[in-house]
This record gives sequence, C-alpha cells and structure tokens, in this order.
Amino acid sequence: MSVLTTLARAARPASRSLPRASLSLAAARSLHSLPPLDYAYDALEPHISGQIMELHHKKHHQAYVNGLNAAEESYAKAPSPKDQIKLQPALKFNGGGHINHSLFWKNLAPASQGGGELAAGPLKDAIVADFGSVDAFKKKVNAVTASIQGSGWGWVGYNSDTKKLEVVTTANQDPLLTHVPILGIDIWEHAFYLQYHNVKADYLTAIWNVINFKEAERRFVEASKQ
Repeated sequence: MSVLTTLARAARPASRSLPRASLSLAAARSLHSLPPLDYAYDALEPHISGQIMELHHKKHHQAYVNGLNAAEESYAKAPSPKDQIKLQPALKFNGGGHINHSLFWKNLAPASQGGGELAAGPLKDAIVADFGSVDAFKKKVNAVTASIQGSGWGWVGYNSDTKKLEVVTTANQDPLLTHVPILGIDIWEHAFYLQYHNVKADYLTAIWNVINFKEAERRFVEASKQ
C-alpha cells in the first residue's frame, strides 16, 4: 500500500473525525486549498498571539498545501513505480502537514466560542474514567507532548480496540493512523516560539484555555460509535 493511499484512508470521513482534507488517488489532480479559520487570528490572545496564528496558518500550513499539490502533480506524471516511490516522503510530509493542521485549527476556539470549557458529557466522563481526573489528563498530555524530541505532535486518540482514550505522539508531520484523533497539539517551534520561546511547558499550559472541547467531544462520540 502506498503512503498516498494510507494518508487517503486517514483523511476519509469513515472515522468522521477528520476535517475534509481528502488525499484520495481519484482526486489526486484536484488542488488542495488552505481551509479558512472559524475565528480571527487574534481571537486566541493572550494564549496564542495573533502574529503566531497568522504566520502559522498563512505561511506554514499554506506551504504544506503547496507542497502536497506539487507532489501529487509529480506523482501523477511519474513515468514508473520507482519514481512514484521516490515521491512518497513528500506526499507523507506535506499530506500529513495538511491533515494535521486542518484538524488543529478545529481543535482551537476563543473563549467567546467556548474555548477551554469542558462541559459535563461523554468526553468528560471518558477522560475521568481513563485518566482519573481532568487535571491528571491535562498533565499526562502535557508531559507526553513535551517529551517529544525535535518536532512533532501530541495527540489524544481513541483506541478502537480498547475503547479508551490514549495519549500518543507522532514525529514531524506524520498523521495519527493508529488511533482516531480526538485532539492534537502542534509542538513544532513555529506554533509557539515567537511567544513562548523555548519554554514548551508554558505553551502547553496556555493552550488548554483555547481548546475546543465541543469539537473534541463530537469526534469522540463519532469514534465511539464505530
């Protein structure tokens, strides 16, 4: 199975948990585009600055979109399987970057839209059942994410086999394929350095104030139905 096909499966609505960042072979010749945000760039301040959000969205995510479109175009024109294989790292990196960021923007919400508020419901019940308390859950996510060496993502994923929430990581821009992603935290320096410098812990503490738990709960409920 090619990396492109694997990424396509990760992005399909079958899990009903990922944004529409389809990478199917059938749509390989259609151009991917940068998804709009549901809030202004400065709406997450003071927890994430408007400058970071604008650069992160308009420059970094756009670069993954451009790279994915270029890689898919080259893949479609590749004269041999060997040439297609050579393109798989670019497809994985840029495709994963597009999938991960499309999901990440939905993970966030300003306080005016309920950001940071975990209401009573199925997600909170699952968090308490699987981690002991909400505070213990946040500490676990922060500790695991902060331990990533270099760049990557910290995830809260739903394990379809154990029916539990688990904290896992992926390197670089690898998408989460072992679990259904419920929420993800970008720990690449471009996500926090302009504001928090090299203090990852402060960024990880602050981001909980703008986590969109309503979206996370929607993903969890859909995933638990599978």
